[in-house]
Amino acid sequence: MTDTQRNPTDTSGTLDEALERIHLSGPERDGWLSNHAPMAIEALVRHGHAQVAHRWLDTYRPKLEDMPGSVAPVTALNWQEALGDISRVADWTAFFERETADRPWRTVLAEWWPRLLPGIAAGATHGVIRVGHAVRTLLEGEETAPRVRELAHALGYWAARHQPLPALERLAPAPDAAAALDRVPLIADQDGGIRSRFEQLTGFPDWPGRAPSGPEAARAAIEELVRAATHRYATHGHADPIMLVHAATAPNAVLRTLPALPGTLWTPSLHAAWAASAAVTSAYGPREAQPATAHLTTAQAAPVAQHPQEVFERASAHGDDHTIKFADTALDVGDAAALVAAGRAIELNTPAW
Repeated sequence: MTDTQRNPTDTSGTLDEALERIHLSGPERDGWLSNHAPMAIEALVRHGHAQVAHRWLDTYRPKLEDMPGSVAPVTALNWQEALGDISRVADWTAFFERETADRPWRTVLAEWWPRLLPGIAAGATHGVIRVGHAVRTLLEGEETAPRVRELAHALGYWAARHQPLPALERLAPAPDAAAALDRVPLIADQDGGIRSRFEQLTGFPDWPGRAPSGPEAARAAIEELVRAATHRYATHGHADPIMLVHAATAPNAVLRTLPALPGTLWTPSLHAAWAASAAVTSAYGPREAQPATAHLTTAQAAPVAQHPQEVFERASAHGDDHTIKFADTALDVGDAAALVAAGRAIELNTPAW
């Protein structure tokens, strides 16, 4: 997709208007399901679909719930006791709203990123994913009040759902990200919720092995991981079409955040991105791969080159939040295999309308 087909500055004001509506709601619904509205809306607007953003939100809004009430203020002195306590999500959100009002958002992010990174599994990785969308908007467009507030809401959700993974064994090294994902051992019991699945994790392949030579090498490794996870969805996404998108979108959220962070945090970010992608793969991956064309008729199975804009238009028309976010990541990767994977998500997931 060319730069002219993206609209990161959103001169229409649609993104800010939508975020103000979204911020009237809490970050979850029905107990554990994350509020995907800010992430899907940001992707729609960025890729030139601002005209459908409010209609999409009108359809999604009835699913959302009000922000829970406050328990007690989170402060610089007591934050550790509130970490990972979802009942404190309103307190965490208010804390980060104060922090980003008093200090530059980059300063706040750089301080809290290493504190939150060990809990990257928070909310099925939606904490970091929401942060990634918020940071991309701030980096590419105006630093408006609703966009800074969105970062505060995203950080607050991540802190409230903060979930470290269990201690993990380093398994035999893998030569590249694709091989590492192929060698991730699947958990024994792939039933139940994500917490019970993550509790069964025992170890991941040692990737990328030797420590990166510097920040740029770490960034390149995360790019490789995002590409491999995106490509892999085409043949493995059938096992759980919704959850397996996060094997790609979670590390991509980390990648999007790197430019706003000091270089010293890029290597720890790589390790966390790998842990998140591997955890989702282990918890939801299939025992067997399936050709991307296995579900198609003979006539449909003929390969057809697709333009990135066409793929995202199909995702926008499909309307499913995870499908939109995965297509957004696939366009970041940008190659033909990634576009095939995005098409697979469109086919596998249930349309929103």
